[in-house]
Amino acid sequence: MVNSTNVAASAVSVAKGVGALTAAGSFAGAATLAYAHFIELNNFQIRHETLPILPAGSDDFTILHISDMHMVPGQKKKHEFMHSLAEINPDLVINTGDNLSHMKALPSLLNALDPLLDFPGVYVPGSNCYYAPVFKNPARYLWKESTSDEGVDPSKERLPTQDMHDAFDARGWVGLINRFDTLTLNGLRLEFSGVDDPHLEFDRHPGFSPTAFDTEPAPSVRLGVCHAPYMRTLTRFVDDGAQAIFAGHTHGGQVCLPGGKALVSNCDLDPSRAKGVSLQSGVPVEVSAGLGTSRFAAVRLFCPPEAVVVTLTAARQ
Repeated sequence: MVNSTNVAASAVSVAKGVGALTAAGSFAGAATLAYAHFIELNNFQIRHETLPILPAGSDDFTILHISDMHMVPGQKKKHEFMHSLAEINPDLVINTGDNLSHMKALPSLLNALDPLLDFPGVYVPGSNCYYAPVFKNPARYLWKESTSDEGVDPSKERLPTQDMHDAFDARGWVGLINRFDTLTLNGLRLEFSGVDDPHLEFDRHPGFSPTAFDTEPAPSVRLGVCHAPYMRTLTRFVDDGAQAIFAGHTHGGQVCLPGGKALVSNCDLDPSRAKGVSLQSGVPVEVSAGLGTSRFAAVRLFCPPEAVVVTLTAARQ
């Protein structure tokens, strides 16, 4: 005969075990979320890369690549980190967009960027340079097709884009919004081709300057600059003759597996390329994991915010 007392006691024991596991899982989840929000979100890093793409005999050239700041008023630690980047003393700053995450964040952004605006710079916009972010399920990219944004919604709040760009221009930064341009810095001729945000399908490739392939009057390098590294964008830059490409947008995956393995890229770029330098038909593509996140998804896991110092060096013989 089955002892009903023993059965009841076993059931209670199992229930307690399940409850303990559920509680432990909930605690672990809460602890992970707290770490992702309060610790890693402000664990700013500097990543260093070297691209051997300059003509033989060229001096090294230092680029500070910043992206995806998603500024919100009151982000003191981000301000302090960005001010500290001036100590790198870069030859050039490249800003690949998504600068704002709040309608009233422009003063905070310009304050954070102030020391860097003293250096030569170029910029392109991202979607969060045009439209204020709205709440979205932060996990939606785990199942959503990795395609461009769903067009422009007239109901979205417009950010102070022109005021921001005017402030950049007034300090000498050069907008590469569907246009090419040339800068000569420290004896190096930098030929740029830049596009408006591919995620919003605003991109219209201008190619490079007709003189970009001339070997005189100074050593030169051709750089493509965009916000979102969609494959069509990278392919076009390569076809146009870019020797390196700079992009942001991916947040490095933002919430990654241990070791920084990205699950998504928020575009059609393979997630394995969501951060760092990879090759597109032999051309290096530098993708920044960015310095911020949308204020509606303010977490990072195994993917700390970063600025990138890229040293261009002479190509190996």
